Amino acid sequence: MFIAILTYKKPLAEVDRFLQAHRDYLAEHYAAGDLIASGPQTPRIGGVIMIKAESRAAVDSIIAQDPFHINSIANYQIVEFTPTMFCNPTLSDLLK
Repeated sequence: MFIAILTYKKPLAEVDRFLQAHRDYLAEHYAAGDLIASGPQTPRIGGVIMIKAESRAAVDSIIAQDPFHINSIANYQIVEFTPTMFCNPTLSDLLK
């Protein structure tokens, strides 16, 4: 399991120019089963994406397709972690 923490490096007006393309990219990866959750940070300085992947190389491949990455809109901090406790047991099945 990986968390991608995005920090915008461009003004919000520039971010917004690529927002629909970014959302389309997210939708494709949700459909493929790669993503678990995503959304903007508060305040809106970037975003967070929870990624289900076998390796860091797979995450890097997924991130490489993000229009925010392609157009240098955001920096990405990738954190790998192993979830061991859950608020609901069915969530652990989703993450397998």
